[in-house]
Amino acid sequence: MAVALIIGGCAFYLGRSTAGSQGTQAATAPAASSAGERKVLYWHDPMVPGQKFDKPGKSPFMDMQLQPVYADEASDSGVKVSSQVQQNLGIRTAMVERAEVSSTFDAVGTVQFDERLNVAVQTRTAGYLERLNVRAPMERVAKGQALGTVFAPEWLGPLNELIALKRSGASAELVAAAKERTRAMSIPADLVRQAEEGATPPQARYTLVAPANGVVAELGVREGVAVSPGMTLFRIAGLEKVWAVAEVPEAQAIRLARGQKVSAMLQADSSQTFTGTLQEILPQVNSATRTLQARFEVDNKGGKLVPGMLLRLQVAGASSSRLVVPAEAVIRTGTRAVVIVRKDNGAFEPRDVQLGADFGDQLEIVQGLVEGDQVVASGQFLVDSEARLRSVLGSLAAAQPASAPAPASAPAAYSAQGKVEAVDADSMTLAHGPITELKWPAMTMRFNKPSPTAFADVKPGDTVRFEFKKKGDEHELVSVHRMGGAK
Repeated sequence: MAVALIIGGCAFYLGRSTAGSQGTQAATAPAASSAGERKVLYWHDPMVPGQKFDKPGKSPFMDMQLQPVYADEASDSGVKVSSQVQQNLGIRTAMVERAEVSSTFDAVGTVQFDERLNVAVQTRTAGYLERLNVRAPMERVAKGQALGTVFAPEWLGPLNELIALKRSGASAELVAAAKERTRAMSIPADLVRQAEEGATPPQARYTLVAPANGVVAELGVREGVAVSPGMTLFRIAGLEKVWAVAEVPEAQAIRLARGQKVSAMLQADSSQTFTGTLQEILPQVNSATRTLQARFEVDNKGGKLVPGMLLRLQVAGASSSRLVVPAEAVIRTGTRAVVIVRKDNGAFEPRDVQLGADFGDQLEIVQGLVEGDQVVASGQFLVDSEARLRSVLGSLAAAQPASAPAPASAPAAYSAQGKVEAVDADSMTLAHGPITELKWPAMTMRFNKPSPTAFADVKPGDTVRFEFKKKGDEHELVSVHRMGGAK
């Protein structure tokens, strides 16, 4: 019995000691928790970070709960996104780097004759075209090929005179004067030599030959017609070199310089390639397309290029070191260019940048970023639709700290457009369209007026744009504007 009492006493003592220890720990636990609790400065909607609230609740802007902002992160700018959300949205970042890039771009050029290679075939005397060897335009001719035969009756007199002087043994001065007269009448030297030899009757015919290789771009005569001095009978266009004329946008034209090399290939057959050089940028801008014409000289020794063909031109510019980002990382809002930068603390913030040259899948950054910055390259548009994202970015960039937190209970105002059905002293009945924020379909309903004299100029039948807010179980009008009129 004594042993049992001793054992019971020890158990009682141990039980009190254990309970006392646990009670002490339980008493100190809240204090420790309170001591380690993060201090909440305010609550906000992450999609509208400029607006602050003094207590938790549902966001008046989005269908979501307000998020707390703690004192230890209040100094951080930007928006933080958890790693899980980043993975779900597929957010991918890229580093801003300096790379060696060249201002290479592609263009389409139309083949034209190189007008510097054009030559004209004329006659310097009156006569008749007895024979025509080339009878159609665009025929290919070779240098020295006969084009036609001209009979010049006016040459008979000077040639016969020269023959008579030679046969009569006239003085050298008279013979020299006769020869000078033949040169003044542009009589070919071969005919003059034949007349001096006197072996054959004088010939007043001569053959027109092609002065260069090419095609007959212009045929100005027909067989048997009369010709006169200075008349262009043929115009031959050379084909050893051709022009490729391309329409180049203004933004790219300023990067061109005479002498730049170009590689070209046929639009119809990319296996046939050619080389060329930029010869001229024509000093005229097309007001409709805002482009300039660039004239490239392309080698055509094989004669495969003819006017009217299309060439794909690749213009190679000089290489230089530039700061670049992926083109997909830049959001163009129309008035500015924005990138989403990932900071060292993991937060994201929008940043305005100034763009330079466009290199296709990369864009040059002139101002706004430094080498080593991390920018969001994909996933920025998965947060919301493109239009909503741009709106959020604009709010982030222009957000200013509020002087005092707005009460969470402040009613939100909603706007819609509708037609006035009836107007009473204390209310107005409106037929309005759907209101997305409240998930209302189009319907006709009654709205309270803030006072009997409010909106006195609004009459039944008016089309209006109005704003209202909830007031208890009722809806009260804030403003009513007639479409095209004053309030």
